[in-house]
Amino acid sequence: MASGDNPMVGGAAMFANKNIVDNAVNSKDHTTLVAAVKAAGLVETLQSAGPFTVFAPTNAAFDKLPAGTVDTLLKPENKDMLTKILTAHVVAGKMTGAELMAKAKKGKDGFFNLETVSGDALSAQVKGNNLYIYDEKGDAAKVTIADVNQSNGVIHVVDTVLLPR
Repeated sequence: MASGDNPMVGGAAMFANKNIVDNAVNSKDHTTLVAAVKAAGLVETLQSAGPFTVFAPTNAAFDKLPAGTVDTLLKPENKDMLTKILTAHVVAGKMTGAELMAKAKKGKDGFFNLETVSGDALSAQVKGNNLYIYDEKGDAAKVTIADVNQSNGVIHVVDTVLLPR
């Protein structure tokens, strides 16, 4: 059953009783992410109990990467690099958008630091009423849809691919 307050993503209902992968496959805005998760062999991990906080880049976010980047990353010989990039979007535990915003507002210089399951660093910052997630290079991804609850965590849709150093 869908949660009444769970937002639609990519034209699809997101069900709070389904896991991250089972919901993501229905979003027309996340076909590149789903293909990448499959190519990296991360389906089973993201279907596990978690909980996880996932910053999920849209197809448009992947399209902002230099031409040919996605095709290159999806090749079997680049599986390790793809896995590193994807796991740099995942934090252990479930953190709502409100929690991230509150921690960022209280954090040093307005930032809240997060460690991803890949061991990379992300930081959250609030600008106006918007939540931004920064990668280690300082590039920012705006959270466009927050708090998409899953049975094993939460997804926050972002408009930019976060890259490890």
